[in-house]
Amino acid sequence: MLVQDAQREVRTVFIGGFWGQLYASVIWLVSAALGVWATPRAAISTLIVGCFFIFPVVQLLLRLSGGPASLTKGNPLGYLGMQIAFTLPFSMVLLIPVTELKLNLFYPALMVLLGSHYLPFTFLYGMRMFVPLGALLIGGGVVIGHFFSGSFSLGGWIAGVVLFIFAWIGRASVQTELRGEKG
Repeated sequence: MLVQDAQREVRTVFIGGFWGQLYASVIWLVSAALGVWATPRAAISTLIVGCFFIFPVVQLLLRLSGGPASLTKGNPLGYLGMQIAFTLPFSMVLLIPVTELKLNLFYPALMVLLGSHYLPFTFLYGMRMFVPLGALLIGGGVVIGHFFSGSFSLGGWIAGVVLFIFAWIGRASVQTELRGEKG
């Protein structure tokens, strides 16, 4: 299987990352809301626990939408996807000392980790949209951490909105590509 064919399968099966980013955006927005109207502990717990369910929720949503829920056995990028998936939970251990230092750095620090996590998706999906997504999350996390760390939830709101927008960009990109192949 050629790299371009493997990437096309990743793009089409996972709809340009649509369901994963859409679910993640909802989790980030719910968490940010809890950070405003409940407690930081509830916000952090919701985001961390919710993120651990991204893969099974994506699998469920893919099945419910009627498409394939996994890559073919011959696609070598499945292993890369799994490796990329594990980088975020392992790197989240860094959030412990960061939030002990200053609780309001939780969202900005996680934005940097999430943005870094998305950068290899550029190759995995063969989609350049993951570069600006990663850059917005990383840059937003740095800017919020340096200049707006007086607000606990700001990073949660911004990341949630950015993920929501890019979910739809990825979906539209894949739909356009598929229409071009049929037409």
